[in-house]
Amino acid sequence: MGRPRGTKNNMRSPEEKEAIVLEYLNDNHPSHRKTADKYGISHSRFSSWIRSYRDHGIDGLRSKTGKSRHPGKGNHLSGLQRKKNKTREEELELENLKLKIEVARLKKGYQVKGVGSKKEYVTIKDLNAKS
Repeated sequence: MGRPRGTKNNMRSPEEKEAIVLEYLNDNHPSHRKTADKYGISHSRFSSWIRSYRDHGIDGLRSKTGKSRHPGKGNHLSGLQRKKNKTREEELELENLKLKIEVARLKKGYQVKGVGSKKEYVTIKDLNAKS
């Protein structure tokens, strides 16, 4: 189900997670629900932390959110288009990227017309040919 609306998403560092898990593991009468409630963590999330810590140590507690499976590959500017407050440099990088894409398409012999679901790819081979 997820976090209730209007509540803050607490991003914890691996060290904080480790401290909470170790507190639970070092307790004489461990109750993972009690520890999870104390820190405002969902019971299932806390159980997964415990499992990950036992299997992989502190590395198992590192967040994988937003991490690419193939670092170094892909477009590092992909999120820039949706970003609201862009710097002038970011705006120019985005415009430059769009122009490079357009040039690559023209070299391959097609143009894109329309937007969204009405987008169509038109070959320009016939347009450039002399009649």
